[in-house]
Amino acid sequence: MFYDLPMDVSFVRRKASILFVLQVIYVILKADHCYQMSRNVLLFLSKGQNGMDTAMAGKICMVTGANSGIGRETALGLAKMGATVVMVCRNRAKGEAAQRDIKQQSGNDAVDLLLADFASLQAVRQLASEFQQRYNRLDVLVNNAGSFFGQRILSTDGYEMTFAVNHLASFLLTNLLLDTLKASTPARIVNVSSDAQMAGILNFDDLQMSKRYRMFAAYAQSKLANTLFTYALARRLEGTGVTVNCLHPGVVATNIWSQPLPPFLRPLAGISRFFGISAVQGARTSLYLATSADVEGVTGKYFADCREKTSAKISYDTAVQERLWEISAQMTALS
Repeated sequence: MFYDLPMDVSFVRRKASILFVLQVIYVILKADHCYQMSRNVLLFLSKGQNGMDTAMAGKICMVTGANSGIGRETALGLAKMGATVVMVCRNRAKGEAAQRDIKQQSGNDAVDLLLADFASLQAVRQLASEFQQRYNRLDVLVNNAGSFFGQRILSTDGYEMTFAVNHLASFLLTNLLLDTLKASTPARIVNVSSDAQMAGILNFDDLQMSKRYRMFAAYAQSKLANTLFTYALARRLEGTGVTVNCLHPGVVATNIWSQPLPPFLRPLAGISRFFGISAVQGARTSLYLATSADVEGVTGKYFADCREKTSAKISYDTAVQERLWEISAQMTALS
């Protein structure tokens, strides 16, 4: 059934899309509050003898989708702060190229590379297993990997690709790594969502969009799922020393906009390519949540521009959170 579904779904989604475009313009014009809030994250305030920031020295951080865009800049930022960074990438050649660049730019050789295709849940399981064989702790997990698809295609497991890559993969990976995170407290989980979640509608009777597929609706649904997952997980982690928060990175001019877009979203792509914030700026809130003392102990919140923000009304409904959790656990065969 649809949860709290308006009578004219098409109108609601189109209105939300228009509001999203207007938000892009707002993001472009407003002052860069995030830079001021996260300057302690991005500037080298505690440099070691080799000139490298040591604020995250001794910390092990995993970043998914780390070979380009926000993920690459997040991995680079953590490496510059002295962390041991585990990059997760799908493509070996692109991953190795990014790994070399990050080592060179950060002056930090402790940058590892693991490969996983998030279109396969088995690959996610292998990723978690390989990580746990190499490392006995995990201080920060940044679930950054995500994409959208112009046509409805299926993952290796037979699920709609947007939902599989953007939600199910991070849901499974996080759960598989929870024991490691709990053994590394205080630890943090950072989920990269999007303000597209404001337009998300969960149709529990057709989460796979087999009846009608629309790219933006699929993407918005997956980002809403990221947010719901964050809140449900925060409840489960209360008292463990592991925090989890999610964020909107801003409208970033990355290669995600190179995908074919429906007509009503093409203006947004043009605005984003030419006026969207850079990947460096887009990574600031991820780095803020991953490292800043300002959010130590803060959990179950949604952030944008390094500030707490209200997410979609439906995202706070615990019944919806728990239903999505149960379905996700079934789909990923999570025991």
